[in-house]
Amino acid sequence: MRRWGDLSQDADDHLSAGSVLDHAEMAVVVTDRFSNVLYWNPFAEQLFGRVGASPGRESLHSLGISEKDHPLTAELAKHVLRGGVWEGTFDVARGDGSTIYVRAQAVPLRHPSGSVSGIVITAREAMRSNEREKDRFGLLERIGERLAGSLYVEETLNRVAEMLVPQFADHCFIELVEGDRLVRKVSTHVNGWTPPPDTWRPVGAEIRYPLGHYAEAAVRRQETILVEDLSQVSYPAPSEGAARLCGEIGMTSAIVAPLCVRGETLGLMYLGLSNLTNRRSPHYDTFDRDFVGAIATRVALAVDNALLFEEERHTAESFQKHLLPRQPLPSLDGLEIAVRYYPAAPLASHGQGIQTQVGGDWYDVIPLSAGRVGIVIGDVEGRGAKAAAVMGQLRAALRAFAQDDKPPADILARLDEWTRIVAAPEHDDFGADITNPPIVTCQYMVYDAWSRQLSFANAGHAPPLLIVDGEVRDLDITEVGQPLGVRAKGMHADLVYKEETRVLPPGATLLLYTDGLVDRRPPRDSATGVPGDDEALDVLREKLAKASGESVERIADLATVAVPGEIDDDMAILVVRSAGTELQSQERTFPAQPIMVSEARRMASEAFAGWQVPEERAELACLLVSEVVTNVVLHAASASVPRRELVLDGPPLPFDESWDVPGFEEEIAGDKEFTLRLRRGGESVWVEVFDQDLRLPRIRSAGENDEGGRGLYLVDQLARRWGSRPTREGKAVWFEIPIGGR
Repeated sequence: MRRWGDLSQDADDHLSAGSVLDHAEMAVVVTDRFSNVLYWNPFAEQLFGRVGASPGRESLHSLGISEKDHPLTAELAKHVLRGGVWEGTFDVARGDGSTIYVRAQAVPLRHPSGSVSGIVITAREAMRSNEREKDRFGLLERIGERLAGSLYVEETLNRVAEMLVPQFADHCFIELVEGDRLVRKVSTHVNGWTPPPDTWRPVGAEIRYPLGHYAEAAVRRQETILVEDLSQVSYPAPSEGAARLCGEIGMTSAIVAPLCVRGETLGLMYLGLSNLTNRRSPHYDTFDRDFVGAIATRVALAVDNALLFEEERHTAESFQKHLLPRQPLPSLDGLEIAVRYYPAAPLASHGQGIQTQVGGDWYDVIPLSAGRVGIVIGDVEGRGAKAAAVMGQLRAALRAFAQDDKPPADILARLDEWTRIVAAPEHDDFGADITNPPIVTCQYMVYDAWSRQLSFANAGHAPPLLIVDGEVRDLDITEVGQPLGVRAKGMHADLVYKEETRVLPPGATLLLYTDGLVDRRPPRDSATGVPGDDEALDVLREKLAKASGESVERIADLATVAVPGEIDDDMAILVVRSAGTELQSQERTFPAQPIMVSEARRMASEAFAGWQVPEERAELACLLVSEVVTNVVLHAASASVPRRELVLDGPPLPFDESWDVPGFEEEIAGDKEFTLRLRRGGESVWVEVFDQDLRLPRIRSAGENDEGGRGLYLVDQLARRWGSRPTREGKAVWFEIPIGGR
């Protein structure tokens, strides 16, 4: 009698090593140290579809492992040859053309000496549930990767739909809440199929699910609803056309997931299966429901981020829109002007997540006295609403400073002080002031179209490009000051910003720009690089040279796209071109004597007649010429001696003799003079009166019995604009009279 567990001779023979390997329903593969297959058992032949083949010195790849999994085989060999155990899943293409998923485990094969001499791999086909699980989690991972770079709501939703149809669904609808409405944003279908009219509502339409519909329940209960078999249940349809279409295409199953974030429902995602495709399983199950719920959570977060991003971007763009000059710019004599502003393409990853690219770049064109024009280009460091707000304050301050008609260097000096005032005060733990003003680069220019004189000062900004006769070069700037806000303490701004003057040739074009024009980044999904700043400028110059004869609008458009790549920073462009013809003007100097008032008026009358100024406008201008000149003559007698620069040749004189300079008293004792300058523009005439008096005029109230005091009041009431500005020799009083009317 045998005891329990004793084996018969047949059973003992069946449990020999060779018999176990031949009959075990487990694939066994043995390789050498170089992953060459030395042995496989009969089940391995069946599993890998290599029936009848004999193992030889072939690599593991000969078993049909897909190319995408080849790195896994290398990892397997490397890990096991070090004495470890490896486990993983391969995609295997069998000899009959079918594809299976194989779960494998690999262990070391050791020589009696203890060294690893090969690899033993055991494997079985993965279950279908495991196969589906792998597919689903792979899809979920890819959706997460695609959503991570989404910056816009529409882009986010379309990316999701493209990945779900047709891999997971035949139909995908995504709808978002807008106010108290549910609006369809995505309608994607398998194989490009399109719903007939008057059936399913199109993109942009308001969607109303009736009470009791599974989609309405999903939104109301904030949970994912599965309808496994639509033929077994009955729900109210949104419309008769929708119900009819569902029957025609054979809708079989549906899942509706609400898009919820922070307890708020943003919308819903609807996925459906139909008879438009021949799937292995035409019905969703609970595993699919949970999977769609996981997708909806990721989509809701991405949509919420995109909505927040678009709100921030809209705020910053509104700042830019309302703080930059209104369009169109005013018509200016002697100048053609074109401007462009572009925010940068949104940045998905720059160390700070998704961020708006609207920033502090700005431009401005400021009408000044007597037809002169202030031209500004500037860039506030940083991006977003804060940079745009700082830009708006600086632009407003500069416009106010510019109305004083002071030299550009003085304007930048004042703006530098204002930049420090704008900064929010900060203090360290010890109470010390550590306020950091914003860093701003700026170029301020004043152009006189009649003299073609361009005066400018620079605060760390890139020099404009000058286009003359097909040649493009940087405008010659000798003195480039520090950016606004970074001047060292103890150094006065007057020492930092210097004024320079150039004369523009007729028809010359200036291109002022911010660094966003040349500082580009490669487009998304592109492996090509972008040129550096110097190379980008060379490209820009080359393309501008070919288009030098084009209009300023065309040049602005060409400059925008000249440098390849996406805009990495917001970009402002200002193109100005000087007139090719001379503008009309007259100028004459008179002694500051009462009799010269009539002479000045006669000169003005003759000039206006020659320029064909309407008689009514000319008479008004002549009247105001008389008032301003009379004011100059009456105050000439009481004017102080002008400041003069005393230059002495030779060695220094003793103190008691230093002011005894021969001829100096005679020089300052001469008769005072004034200069009358008349200018004719396209829509206005300008009158300027220059004298040596340093005192600027002001309007004062005249009493009933006063003989004077009303001249400037008349100018203020009758001229379109008037003002005064200091000059090197004294001051200038000017006014503007429109030719066509007030």
